[in-house]
Amino acid sequence: MGARTVVGMDSSAQFVEWAVVGSDIGPLLLAATGQGLVNVVFHADEAVRDRAVRGLAARFGTDPAPAVPGRAGPLGEPIRQLGAYFDGRLRDFTLPLDWSLASGFNRQVLRELAAGVPYGTVVGYGDLADRVGRPGAAQAVGAAMGANPLPVVVPCHRVVESDGGLGGFGGGLETKRQLLALEGVLPQPLF
Repeated sequence: MGARTVVGMDSSAQFVEWAVVGSDIGPLLLAATGQGLVNVVFHADEAVRDRAVRGLAARFGTDPAPAVPGRAGPLGEPIRQLGAYFDGRLRDFTLPLDWSLASGFNRQVLRELAAGVPYGTVVGYGDLADRVGRPGAAQAVGAAMGANPLPVVVPCHRVVESDGGLGGFGGGLETKRQLLALEGVLPQPLF
């Protein structure tokens, strides 16, 4: 259950490869290092893509390279698995993840989310705080969700308010609704 993870190593002299792929929720920018998938960015139009690539360059100290179509590389399997997820054929991602864009409490919460909140289920912010031994830290969990560098794969869309509200979402509430509908948590829109 959940995505397989690899803790990011020293990011110096690492390569970063990126690609923008279409999805049911709009274009996604995917980026990977030699350790695994490192970033998923929603609404990856040209401006968002350029900003994300600059951020990756600053973080890793290298110019991220666009993936070469048809060449095997670190993004082949993430692209395949995301396609299968959106087609309804994949429930559990089995990708190596590079956690170098998350640290401390955020990383702890995101790892628990990836491992412990399966497809088609939701968890409350407070419940997730309890799971990582920090009762009362629901707001900090919300901040960790907002800083998630790997949305969809690390399913922050599955974290909701204790009163049944959707809560916030970095990709926008409509995107969160679409992902929860895909997983059968919410009904599909009528039109």
